[in-house]
Amino acid sequence: MPPVPTQPLEQVRFLLCDADGNLFPSEEPAFDASVEVTNAFLAEIGSDRRFTAPELRLAATGLNFRSTARRLAAEAGVPDVDVEPWVQEEKRAVTAHLARTLRPHPPTSAALEALAGHLTLAAVSSSALARLAGCFTATDLDELIPPSRRFSAEDSLPVPTSKPDPAVYLHACAQLGIPPEAGLAIEDSLPGAQSAVAAGCPTIGNLLFVAPEERADRAAALEAAGVLTVVSSWQEIADLVLPVIARRDDDLIPTGGTR
Repeated sequence: MPPVPTQPLEQVRFLLCDADGNLFPSEEPAFDASVEVTNAFLAEIGSDRRFTAPELRLAATGLNFRSTARRLAAEAGVPDVDVEPWVQEEKRAVTAHLARTLRPHPPTSAALEALAGHLTLAAVSSSALARLAGCFTATDLDELIPPSRRFSAEDSLPVPTSKPDPAVYLHACAQLGIPPEAGLAIEDSLPGAQSAVAAGCPTIGNLLFVAPEERADRAAALEAAGVLTVVSSWQEIADLVLPVIARRDDDLIPTGGTR
């Protein structure tokens, strides 16, 4: 891992965490549920195209279902189809499946708890808030990132969008009362990294839950998007960030003073 410039980290006050595939390994099980809805949608609009769950994951990682459905409809020659009923059905199916299948990941929880001792944690996601709620409860992360600090490109914005649009990061920073440079984004996907970087947030790429055979290509794509570095665990993030934050906080204490 190349040296990370410390100057961007010295300004950080918040940790802005992408959720799916980053805080928990939700992408594979999510696509297991989503693919059934996606293929039913394709049949409904008269398309012969069908996906397996792995194919859909590779085609749609980092995007929400609305964006994926609109793109598939346009490719099928029916760009004006109403995707909203399918968005709601996919949300229902995926939320229920993730709530049943996800479990806590103790190494991630431990690293996040260490980070939360020095930074405020928030979630910035393309996924719907209801889906995030099920995932956070299933993985025991509700206390670390409560609902008031969860931001969804699907539900939190006046007009729903999806990463790589930077709108959800800009919205999160505005709601948290910080400039983007004070929010360190952690992203696993290319659209997510592009969203955070475009918003002006220093960004770290996290390959923890990326399939081993995809890691080299993903790391290269994240680096090309402008991330500060790419890591393979939340503990690596804590090891990078916490010493910089500790030195910064020590420098803020007047000589002879106390915290």
